[in-house]
Parts: sequence; C-alpha cells; structure tokens
Amino acid sequence: MTFFDAIKTCLSKYATFEGVASRSEYWWWTLFYFLAVCVGLIISPVLYFVLMLGLLMPTLAVGVRRLHDIDKSGWWLLVSLIPIIGLIMIVWSLTPSKISSRWAQSSAVTP
Repeated sequence: MTFFDAIKTCLSKYATFEGVASRSEYWWWTLFYFLAVCVGLIISPVLYFVLMLGLLMPTLAVGVRRLHDIDKSGWWLLVSLIPIIGLIMIVWSLTPSKISSRWAQSSAVTP
C-alpha cells in the first residue's frame, strides 16, 4: 500500500473499527498524522487543534484495525495511554499480520 492509498483508505474508513489494517496502512497513516499535526502547529495553534480533533477518529480506527490484524482486541489500544507500558502498542504494530485473525474479513489484507 502506498502513502496516498493509506490516507485514502483511512479517511474512507473514518470510523470503521471492524476489519483489519496492514502494517503499511497503519504506518503510512501515522506518518501522515504526524506531518499534518506538525504543519498545523507551525502554521497556527487553532489549525493544530482542528487537525488533532479531526484526525483523532481515523487514527483510533486504524489503530484498532491494526490490532485486529495481529489478532488482538481493539481494547488493547488503551494500553498506549499508559506511560512506558504503552510501548507494547508500538511493538505490536510492528508485528506481521496473522492470516487466521478472527477479525479478518473474507478479503485478505496484504501485509
């Protein structure tokens, strides 16, 4: 998945917490989110706040779908809120997809 494909997918699945997200989709979206928020912060605090709020839902959704891809419950995303222990989420987001994920739909996701 390319950078722009990942952005398009995440925005089209804005609040879709079902299904799975590949590693590339997750990390491309994370890069886009980071860049967008940095640009917003440089331009204006108001733009920064609007971007943070506007991109929060798709960021949570792709995080939950990424956890589903490695066969974990989306509730594990809450672990990222705990200092130090939240690093578990980063490690899990780096792991390869599980083909037999219970959340995977009939259409396979390419890792």
